[in-house]
Amino acid sequence: MTAPSPVRVLLCDDHAVVRAGLLALLGSAPDIEVAGEAGTGEEAVALAAKLSPDVVLMDLQLGAGMDGVEATRRIAPTGVRVLVLTTYDTDADITRAIEAGATGYLLKAERPEELFAAIHAAAEGRTTLSPPVASRVMARMRSPQPTLTDRELDILGQLAHGLGNRDIAKALFISEATVKTHLGRIYDKLGVDTRAGAVAVAKERRLLP
Repeated sequence: MTAPSPVRVLLCDDHAVVRAGLLALLGSAPDIEVAGEAGTGEEAVALAAKLSPDVVLMDLQLGAGMDGVEATRRIAPTGVRVLVLTTYDTDADITRAIEAGATGYLLKAERPEELFAAIHAAAEGRTTLSPPVASRVMARMRSPQPTLTDRELDILGQLAHGLGNRDIAKALFISEATVKTHLGRIYDKLGVDTRAGAVAVAKERRLLP
């Protein structure tokens, strides 16, 4: 009987040392083959189209340029599976990655055998979530909270940095009136009526990156 072909993986992480470690780790698995490496979201999108791997192992924070969520959003529709591998487990990160089309969400603290199993599951279209991520997803399902849009999350992030409406408008290239409108919606969704309250609740729910 012919042995099954190894799962072809494209690595995407902006740290060369991390990629080297993953390359060595995956090289120890006879049924996994690293097809290529990318250090940016743009490179990941281009290489995914060129190499057609079975799975892209995607970090979320990729420095300047396209982040892992946007890269996932562009790769997923092509049929290539995207397995997020990151240190970040905030509600905002998890939600954005899954909505972008990620097949699974794994934390870098997982054991090697869990990573191998998740890669094979992703290649087969099955979802794998690290236990802490699964717990957070289940908690949200049991007690759903109003979801903030990407723009609202952007504004919330600016609030956390102490920026006023005018500075937020300049930073996001929108009008102050638009900022005020979004703030009203953020307050309603978070159940607060002050900027400080919004930031406090966002930190409590781990909505900030």
